[in-house]
Amino acid sequence: MKYRILVFCFFVFMTGFSQTQDSEMDVKVGLVLSGGGAKGLAHIGVLKVIDSLGIRIDYVAGTSMGAIIGSLYAAGYSGKQIDTIFRDVDFDKIVNDNLPRAAKTFYERDNAERYAVILPFDKFKLKLPSALSRGQNTLSLLSKLTLHVSDVDDFSKLPIPFFCVATDVETGKAVILDKGSLAQSTLASGAFPSLFQPVVIDDQILIDGGVVNNYPIDELKAKGMDIIIGVDVQDGLATREALKSAPDIILQINNYRTINDMIWKSKKTDVYIKPDITDYTVVSFGEGAKIISNGVLAAQKESEILERIVRQQIVKPKVFTPINVSDSIRINNINIKGIEKYSRAFVLGKLKIKPDKKIEYNTFIEGVNNLAATNNFDSVMHQLVATGNEEEYDLDVNVIETQTRTFFKVGLHYDDLYKTGVLLNLTRKRLLLNDDVASLDFVLGDNIRYNFDYYIDKGFYWSVGLTSRYNQFKKNVLASSLLSDDDLMTINVNKLDIEVSDFTNQFYVQTLLGNDFSLALGAEHKRFKAISETILTSSSTEETTFDNSDYLSVYGKLKLDTYDNKYFPNEGFFFDGDFHLYLYSSDYNDNFSEFSIGKATMGYAKSLGKFSTNITMQGGFKIGEDPSPYLEFVLGGYGHNLINNFTSFYGYDYLSIPGNSFVKTTVTLDYELFKKQHIIASGNFANVADNIFDSGEWFTSPNYTGYALGYSIETFIGPIEAKYSWSPEVKKSIWYFNLGFWF
Repeated sequence: MKYRILVFCFFVFMTGFSQTQDSEMDVKVGLVLSGGGAKGLAHIGVLKVIDSLGIRIDYVAGTSMGAIIGSLYAAGYSGKQIDTIFRDVDFDKIVNDNLPRAAKTFYERDNAERYAVILPFDKFKLKLPSALSRGQNTLSLLSKLTLHVSDVDDFSKLPIPFFCVATDVETGKAVILDKGSLAQSTLASGAFPSLFQPVVIDDQILIDGGVVNNYPIDELKAKGMDIIIGVDVQDGLATREALKSAPDIILQINNYRTINDMIWKSKKTDVYIKPDITDYTVVSFGEGAKIISNGVLAAQKESEILERIVRQQIVKPKVFTPINVSDSIRINNINIKGIEKYSRAFVLGKLKIKPDKKIEYNTFIEGVNNLAATNNFDSVMHQLVATGNEEEYDLDVNVIETQTRTFFKVGLHYDDLYKTGVLLNLTRKRLLLNDDVASLDFVLGDNIRYNFDYYIDKGFYWSVGLTSRYNQFKKNVLASSLLSDDDLMTINVNKLDIEVSDFTNQFYVQTLLGNDFSLALGAEHKRFKAISETILTSSSTEETTFDNSDYLSVYGKLKLDTYDNKYFPNEGFFFDGDFHLYLYSSDYNDNFSEFSIGKATMGYAKSLGKFSTNITMQGGFKIGEDPSPYLEFVLGGYGHNLINNFTSFYGYDYLSIPGNSFVKTTVTLDYELFKKQHIIASGNFANVADNIFDSGEWFTSPNYTGYALGYSIETFIGPIEAKYSWSPEVKKSIWYFNLGFWF
C-alpha cells in the first residue's frame, strides 16, 4: 500500500511539473507597433520576418500607422500580403483625399478644376479648414480590406486580438478602441492633426493616438502577455542644423514627450526593434519599398532572440490563407443618421444604392464617394454590418452636415488671349433653399471678367440654374475672321486690333442621366460687341463698331463626361453637344434673320502604361441666311473654356480661321515622364469654310493642319504649360504659354 501511495504521489508531481513546464514554454507574445506616418511601413518588413520564423502573435496593439498595419495583421493578413496591398496603394490619393472625378457632380468638378485655394468664410472672417483631408479614401480602403471581419464587433474576437489608441481632442486623454467598426477605429487612431480631420466615434472627437500614447506597451502587457515585441519608428530629436522652419520646431516640441516616454518604454520591451528611418519623413510614401526593406533588416538583427521565442511556443501560429474581398455585396437596409437640412431622399439619391439589390462593391464605394463629393458634409462615415447571410449586409451611414455655408476661393491664370488674371470667388450654399448654391467669380487682371451661377440641385430630378457672365479681351486678328464680306470690301487692312466683349445670361433646367450625363434646356440673352480703333472715319477718331447687338435664343445641351482628368485624361469618354436657335436680335447692322448654330465635341482617352492617347473630334454648322459672322466659328490658338464658338487650333494664332461650319480632329499623345510631368505631342486637322456640309468639303483632305510639342506640369494652381506649335500652311512657329486652371 505504501508503495502504491508513493508511486501515485510521484505521478501527480511529475504531471504537475510537466504541465507547469509546458505552461511556461507556451508563452503569450504581444506585438506593439508605434505610429510614424510613412515610416510605419517598416512594420510590414518586421511582420514578414515574424511570419517567416513562425512566431505566434497572441495580441496586437498599435497607434496611428501602427494601428492601420496592425489591424490588417489582426484581421488575418500576413506580412507578405500586407506588403502587396501597400505597394498597390496610391498614397497621393489617400493623403490628399482626391476623390475620383467621376464621383463629383458637374458643379463640384468645376470647383476642383478652377480654384487653387478654397477657404471657409464665416461672419466676414476667413478661416482655415480643419484638415487637408477628410480621410474618405482611407476609410473606403480600410472598409474594403476588413469586409471579411465586418461581423466582428469585439476586436478581441478577431483572428488575432487587437486594440488601438486614439486621442480625445476635447480632454486630451488616450482612448482605447477595442470595439465597434475596425475600419473607423483605425482611421481615428491615424487621424494626424491638420492632415486628417477628427473622427467622431461614440460622441467622442478623436485624433491621432500618437499625441498622447504612441507606443501602448503598458496596455498590451495588461492583456496578460508574457513577452512583448515592439517596433518603434518614431523620430529622434533633430539637431540645430535640421531645425530650419517653424514646422520643424513644432514637430521637435511635440517629440519631447514621446521620446522621453520611449526611454523607459523601450526598457519594458523584451524585443525592441528600431528600424533605420532617419532618412525618411512621415510623408515619404514614395520610398515605401526601401522603408519596408529597412524593417526586414532591423528584425533580422534580432533573429536570435526571435528564434528563442519560437522554441518556447508549443502552439504554433495558424497558417495564413489568402483573403479575397468579395466583388459584389447585397445591401438589405440603409440606416442614415445625422441629417437635418438634407433629406433622406437626397442622401439616397447621391448614394445611388437601392436596398435589397446586389451591387458591385466598387459601385458601393462610388456611391459613398458621390455623397462625400457634394461637400455638404464634414464627415461621411459608413459601415457594412454583416447580417449572417453570405455577402449580405446592412449599411449604416453617419454624416455630419457642414455648418460653414460660405467659402472664399482663389485662382491664378495666364494665357496668350486673356493674359494675366486673378480669380476671386465667393460661394454660398443654402442661400435661399436647402439644396441650392450661389457662386460669384470676379477676375482681376488685363481683362476684367465675371461669372455668376445659381443652381438648385435636385439630383436626378429636373434641377434649375441661372448663370450670368461677362468676358472681354483685345486681340490683333485677321480682318476676315470677324468682318463680313461687305465690310472687308470697304477697308484696306489685313489685320485689326479688335476689342471683343460678351455679356451672356442663361436660364435653364437640367437633369442628370447618371452622374456623368446631363441634359439641359434653356433660354439665353447675349449682348455681343466688337470694336476696333484700327479703322477710323475721315470725320472723327472714334472707334469703329462692327457689332453691338442683343440676341435672344433657346438652346439644348447634352453632355457626357467620364474623363478621369479634365486636362490630362488617361481614361474615359467625352461628349458635348450644343444647339442654339437665335430668334431675335436688336440688329445693330440691320441685316438679322433667324438662324441656328449646332456644334459637338467627342473625345476618347486610353492609357497604355505611361503613355496615354486622346482622340477628339469636333464639328459645327450654321443654318439660316443671316449674313452676320460674329457668332460663327473661328479657330486658332490654344485654350479651354473659350467663349461662344471660338475654338482652339494648334499652329495658328487665336481667331485666325473663320467659317460658318467646320470639322476638326485632334490626336494627342501624352507621356508622363515623371509624376505629374508630361511631354505632350499633338496634331490637329480641320476643314473650315462656309457651308462645307452642303458642298461635301467636310469629307475631303484637311485644308488646315497644325502640330504642337509641349511640356506640362500639374500643380495645385493648375497646369503650367509651354507648347511650341507650327503649321505647314503658315510656315511659321507659335509659342503658347499657360499657367493655372482655365477660367
